[in-house]
Amino acid sequence: MSPALIRTRQSPEPVQEFIKRRKLSSARAFNTANMSTSSRVLELTEVEESLRTLLIDVAKYIDNSPGHASESQVPLPDELAKQPLVLRWTGGWVRDKLLGVASHDIDVAINKMTGFQFGLRLKEYLEIPGNPEKYGLEGVASNESQSIKAESGKSKIVGGLHKIEANPEKSKHLETVTTKILGLDIDLVNLRKETYSEDSRNPQMEFGTPEEDALRRDATVNAMFYNITTREIEDFTGKGHSDMAQNIIRTPLEPYQTFKDDPLRVLRLIRFASRLNYTIESEARKWMKDAEIKSALQAKISRERVGVELEKMLRGPDPLMALNLIDQLTLYSTIFSDPVQDQTKVYTPDTDNWTTVINFVQEILSSKTGDILVRDAEERYLVWLLSAMVPYRDAPSPPQIEGKKPPPPIATTVAREGFKATNNVCTVITNSIKNHSEISMMVSNSYGRKRPAREELGMAIRRWGSTWRSQTAFALLVNVADEPSAANCKSKSQVYVDLSSKLTTQAHLSAFSNFLEYVHELDLLDVHALKPTLDGKALTKALGVPTGPWMKDALDVVMRWQLRNPGKKDTTEAVEEVRIAKDQSPTPGELIADLMTYFLQLTIRPLFVKTQTQQVTSQGRKVQTTVLPKKFERNQEEKTWKGRDSYALDLLRWVIVAADASLVEKNWHAIVPPLLSILDDVDTEYKAQGCELLKMLLDKTPPSLLKRTGLGEVFEEVLMPCLGYLPTLTPEDRSARLLTVAYPALLSLSAALDDPLTAQNSQKPSQRLKLLDNLVRKGVLMTFTYCPEHAKVTTVTTSSLSAILSSLGLDSIKHLPFILPMLCSILTHPFVTASPPLLLSSIKALQAIILNTWPRMHIHKTEVLKCVTVPWIRMQEEQVKGDDFDKIKEECKIVVEMLRDALQEHADEFQEDVEELIKVDARLAKLFTG
Repeated sequence: MSPALIRTRQSPEPVQEFIKRRKLSSARAFNTANMSTSSRVLELTEVEESLRTLLIDVAKYIDNSPGHASESQVPLPDELAKQPLVLRWTGGWVRDKLLGVASHDIDVAINKMTGFQFGLRLKEYLEIPGNPEKYGLEGVASNESQSIKAESGKSKIVGGLHKIEANPEKSKHLETVTTKILGLDIDLVNLRKETYSEDSRNPQMEFGTPEEDALRRDATVNAMFYNITTREIEDFTGKGHSDMAQNIIRTPLEPYQTFKDDPLRVLRLIRFASRLNYTIESEARKWMKDAEIKSALQAKISRERVGVELEKMLRGPDPLMALNLIDQLTLYSTIFSDPVQDQTKVYTPDTDNWTTVINFVQEILSSKTGDILVRDAEERYLVWLLSAMVPYRDAPSPPQIEGKKPPPPIATTVAREGFKATNNVCTVITNSIKNHSEISMMVSNSYGRKRPAREELGMAIRRWGSTWRSQTAFALLVNVADEPSAANCKSKSQVYVDLSSKLTTQAHLSAFSNFLEYVHELDLLDVHALKPTLDGKALTKALGVPTGPWMKDALDVVMRWQLRNPGKKDTTEAVEEVRIAKDQSPTPGELIADLMTYFLQLTIRPLFVKTQTQQVTSQGRKVQTTVLPKKFERNQEEKTWKGRDSYALDLLRWVIVAADASLVEKNWHAIVPPLLSILDDVDTEYKAQGCELLKMLLDKTPPSLLKRTGLGEVFEEVLMPCLGYLPTLTPEDRSARLLTVAYPALLSLSAALDDPLTAQNSQKPSQRLKLLDNLVRKGVLMTFTYCPEHAKVTTVTTSSLSAILSSLGLDSIKHLPFILPMLCSILTHPFVTASPPLLLSSIKALQAIILNTWPRMHIHKTEVLKCVTVPWIRMQEEQVKGDDFDKIKEECKIVVEMLRDALQEHADEFQEDVEELIKVDARLAKLFTG
């Protein structure tokens, strides 16, 4: 054949264009007018022509300088050793060329050298200076980095050959070499004949003739060669041309032996039939579904190879045809099964409606629904793969082994073990099985007035994750599969059955289409990728709470708020809504209310459930029956809120600070139990924290709520014992710390106990008044009686006395005979100046006595004057200095002025007493005259 007959073209049709085609038309598939070996002309591209020239020149170089051939595990017959080197391009490249489709993969068959041997000589030839430039090349890659660059179609470096010397043993074993030349993937391999064993598809390889090599191939259309020397197409099976003309897939040899030798050819024939839109020859189909061949496919073929073929089918131009062939040839359970398990003891997949399912995928892809669910080639692949998993939709969950993670669904195991699906694909399958019921429910709820709110639907899609579209497609296919099989409707005509089935599937498609339109209408198609307005760092800073396990779900609460308020995208706005300043009482926003509910119900409550008090019901009311005292437990292991989960206290504090009266009432039942558990703890520090929290809560509690729930008495019973933690049984610092917060909490309780109108109309002493009286008698007076020598404790007691008397008002008079002597003993103590805080708090308590018991001051003026003059003289004698004592002196003068005001009706008598005191000690003049 004259070289003039060869025509080149500058721009080969990209192979991707072929993949995108759905089917090849018969007219385009093959031109029968040019089928003969002698006349059929292949149009080589410019790159292919350069490659052909290079290979011919290398063959001549080898023939002219045979040198020392490298060792090979494949013996070379003597008759071949004397022949010239002949190179052919084989298989798929020839087929695609005849179809008019470009291919960038070329298998080079060598008649008397292995690919390993030829690759070494090719590398040797290209390393000769000046040779690469003849073919538009720049040399051979010498390392992996250069070889990677050679992957580019525009690269002029030959890649891959350096690996021959880097891994000689591996290359010799495989006897093949893969390289990259001018952007083409080149496989170098010798012509071969193969001998197979019963238990493996890997043959014993020997050098063979072109005819033997052609006959060992999987299909006649893949068995034609292009002789690059003669430029002829060689059809050694004698059927390649005719089978292409008739669109037939046929095995070169008898099908049974072909499949028995290499059962993977069953899958390869399905792939080629679906790719080319060819029909598999009837004898081949017969043996493809033979039980012995299917057993061999399971036993001899690695599941990785099965997965490779399956993926090529589903990524090819017609996955539907491939899956239909698998179904028609009864190969489903052979391919989609777990080879590790005994198939007689595992779940049998429900394939009754599988044909309907896979055909329905095509309807999805061509519909409006498909435009949303399938956006790219990867999602197209996933929807076809998921359709193959639908028969496992109802498989029972595998039993869980104690102490281990729940096992994946059976469908996932089938994918992982049956065809070695990637981790990403397995995750999609797992999530599809897990979520399909929820997705279907969401679809059904998307009709009518009770459509899911934006936040509900958005959070659901975020739970489903980035592959929610594929999962939704799976749910749609499950709904179709779960419809009663049309084939079972024997009482109806076939036309009626087909129409009924069609209407049913269209109803499902319409339902899911409406659902997706609703998702689009709410602008939620990409909600899975929506970033929270607040991240974890900003949230913890706004709350003033350390990080912890609570953060993940708390951020979901923030996301719900964000979904409800799509217009609020400013991070500052969200932070300000969460942050609550101590000196402000803003009306809590919607986000705060949501966070409160989450923290109380899902974070705080579970941590306190084992230590929950028995005094309160689950509704936050007082238990009316008799409650036995709780058994003392030294083991604190159950109180994780004191250890690793201590963040719960910070969250509870934030909840109480952030709440207003309405939110306190709404969440009362959830706030009170953990508070009582904290107050009930044996550790005084936690009791102190409980007192602080309870005070903040009571300051926001309406009196009607305490009365309705009956918890006023419960709080009093919990708080009053805190006043008994006194030295020396309790260290003075701890005692003072607890008393400092217990008294304010009790005062807040007294303020919240009575409704003012109810108290005014009642003839009996109010609960509030009883509690305040108890604070004086069982608190202040008892503390001073038991530990008067502990200055810190006494300072807290006298400071609290001022607040108590202010709350009692004139009702303080009944306590005057007891509290005034107490203060007198403190203020006249010889070493009173040793503790300025105690001296100051006592003077202020004296002021509170005058203010609230003024009608009795003319009776007790002598004691009051003694309380103020003695410490004044002490300070003068000791010549104390400093801001503390300056403050005390000013407060003493205020006492005198308050007493003078209280004794206005006895002003002359009081003035005489003052003058007499100054006469006795002139140092008092400044006290009385300023």
